[in-house]
Amino acid sequence: MKMVTKAVLGAVMGTCVLFSGLSADAMFRTQSGAASWYGPKFHGRSTASGERFDMNKLTAAHKSLPFGTKVRVTNMRNGKSVIVRINDRGPYAHNRIIDLSRKAASVVGLIARGTAKVKLEVLA
Repeated sequence: MKMVTKAVLGAVMGTCVLFSGLSADAMFRTQSGAASWYGPKFHGRSTASGERFDMNKLTAAHKSLPFGTKVRVTNMRNGKSVIVRINDRGPYAHNRIIDLSRKAASVVGLIARGTAKVKLEVLA
């Protein structure tokens, strides 16, 4: 029975992705986990989307959300949030779910600590 349920769910999710243009991650609308930030070392380099990384813009790297997706990132420790645009891939370390630009990390208050537990909400 579980195999049938998984197959049906997979077919439904595949259909939803075709119609919405969003990945399966986006279909669930929220995620929580660890966030980190990146900045000076990557400033001016090409991102996975092909644009130049600007650490002073409100952007982020996510493993699978489509480029251009807008995401609200809320720091669970202090309640501060920021809306970022996904323009890069990552993070690749320590089970983190998102890498924020320096500017976005500053807005939510995670520069000093380097990481924070966050909630992601896919907006568009």
